[in-house]
Amino acid sequence: MHALETSRLMTEEYSAKILLATMGRAKSALELSEKLGIPIAACYRKIRALEDAGLIYCHERRLTRAGKRVSLYKARVKNAQIVFEKNKVKARIEMIDGTTEDYNYNIDMSVFMSEGFTNP
Repeated sequence: MHALETSRLMTEEYSAKILLATMGRAKSALELSEKLGIPIAACYRKIRALEDAGLIYCHERRLTRAGKRVSLYKARVKNAQIVFEKNKVKARIEMIDGTTEDYNYNIDMSVFMSEGFTNP
């Protein structure tokens, strides 16, 4: 995943709420949905997107009294920074295991240097 995708996912309202809520104790999708006011289908979609990006993981699977399996999710993210600089976007994510992931996206500004373009 590159910097733009990472920053979009992490700053989207539901994803951000799920990431923040799972930085402590692991939580189920139903618990996240109810406590954060996220529709359950949207909650599962965001959990899947966050899992695919490596930002959360299934910490534990429990069996309920009714015999249903419930997954508990926990954030891999310890902290994250998204920086917009001239011609680039950077995302730096420190994970709970001590590793750091850096994503960079550079914007080709030469497209603005074409003939006829002037700075105001």
